[in-house]
Amino acid sequence: MRIHSDSFKRGAPIPVEFAGGDASGFAPDRNPHLAWDQVPAGTRSFVLVCVDPDVPTVAETTNRDDMEVPADQPRCDFFHWVMVDLPADLRQIDAGSCSDGFVAKGKSSPPGPAGARQGLNSYTGYFAGSVDLGGEYFGYDGPYPPYNDALLHHYHFRLFALDVEQLAVSGAFTGEEVLAAIEGHVLDQAEWMGTYTLNPRLAG
Repeated sequence: MRIHSDSFKRGAPIPVEFAGGDASGFAPDRNPHLAWDQVPAGTRSFVLVCVDPDVPTVAETTNRDDMEVPADQPRCDFFHWVMVDLPADLRQIDAGSCSDGFVAKGKSSPPGPAGARQGLNSYTGYFAGSVDLGGEYFGYDGPYPPYNDALLHHYHFRLFALDVEQLAVSGAFTGEEVLAAIEGHVLDQAEWMGTYTLNPRLAG
């Protein structure tokens, strides 16, 4: 199975248009274009996730003017998009069709392909406890890494072809729950990766 995007080249920087934030605050937060082919026989649905594995684990070190987050600090996964039950005949997601702007407290019913279900992204936990931003963040919300991070962040858009029409997750499901549920059902997978940073030293 192959996947590509017209929104950015493989391994290249993701344009601000598809980011959750930039140096001045929240960004346009549009989902990028994705398209795929060479789908395996027997595919009954797709799962799509976008995950950043480079997120710092020590929150107190982030977004500070007096230090950089060390590149060797332990990192964790941060899900930016979790979508299941994409129809087996689907081959493309248009740019901006599932997200076209940041919504404070989260998108409760983000648009998406007919029949697909969208889970919680990791901004749900990140903004938890915030009066202005706390809520359930469903669907796509793009890159917004700490501006003082010494590590370039990588965003992996992973598409899985499954042998089931509906994945066994329900309610406000998470990326971790989806990756556990697809075990034993994956016929093939493909990935498109882009980078993003708000650290002027890395961006320059």
